[in-house]
Amino acid sequence: MTSSRLILTRPQILAFRRRVGALDERLPARASSLERAAWAGLQDSVPRAALLSIHARVERTRVSSWEDPSLVQLWGPRYSVYVVARRDLAVFSLGRLPDNARVRRIAEDLAGRLHALLDGGRMTDREAGRALGEPHNRLRYAALTGRVVMRWEGSRAPNVWTVPQPEVEPRDARLELARRYLRVFGPTTPNAFARWAGIAAPEGFAAFNALHRSLTPVRTPLGDAWILSRDEPSYRADARPAALARLLPSGDAYFLLQGADREFLIPDPKYRGALWTPRVWPGAALVKGEIVGAWRRSGERVTVSVWKPLSRAALEAIEAEAAALPLPDMRGPIVLRWDS
Repeated sequence: MTSSRLILTRPQILAFRRRVGALDERLPARASSLERAAWAGLQDSVPRAALLSIHARVERTRVSSWEDPSLVQLWGPRYSVYVVARRDLAVFSLGRLPDNARVRRIAEDLAGRLHALLDGGRMTDREAGRALGEPHNRLRYAALTGRVVMRWEGSRAPNVWTVPQPEVEPRDARLELARRYLRVFGPTTPNAFARWAGIAAPEGFAAFNALHRSLTPVRTPLGDAWILSRDEPSYRADARPAALARLLPSGDAYFLLQGADREFLIPDPKYRGALWTPRVWPGAALVKGEIVGAWRRSGERVTVSVWKPLSRAALEAIEAEAAALPLPDMRGPIVLRWDS
């Protein structure tokens, strides 16, 4: 690997991440846009966080958009619930299948037994676990094979079923998963990739080493890192106008970060603590390309806390974003409350 490094600034990096994450301008309402929104997967949580991540990126998002035939739900990175493009199922499953032979055998055995039990049907993970004599959480290992998908309704136990084995080599899936991470979270490091994917650190380093011909070394305010070489022109390009406001849900890819990457995104430690809380994270209020506050919802009430004075136009844009949230369990219009 070459030792010369391209120097990238914080504004360049954040502008690139917003651009590839479709946060500056919403994409047209079509299946290809949903697939792009899910390029690094959409972490899901109550209240349908994956849907709200789509809404931040795709025009005319509906309550049912996350159920589009182009998407599928599974236990993805770190065994969290994810919505991904159906054609990318192997990337987010086999791409995380560990090199450890014992864990592979466990995953394949569970997937095979679950397939035989369901026999083309569906069952909650709890019912399936009882029938197999396994703790239901252990069934998440079966998702590593690419043969198990699910539908999760938030407070209810997910329904699971099996699908044909993807015809993709796990190594190829791992390398594509690394490319996805480099694209959406770059510049980044093998360690950061491993933490995000929920794989062993040596496996993260092995993936980056295998990709070394397609990577460019860079220097950032956080230190040395890597980007996809094909993305270098986009990093160098002039920033596009940032959207006036977006409301990003808990776990959205834009701030699904750890360690020093959090300091990079939000320099003030007081505000970092307000966003990355010890328990359930709030959502993030993105205004003109910077996170300026957090938000939570209870029923029809959306509470937004902002960390600095905002223009009237920005406040109105946040209000418009809140009013348009495609929440699945609404009984009336959104009521926004400011909590300064």
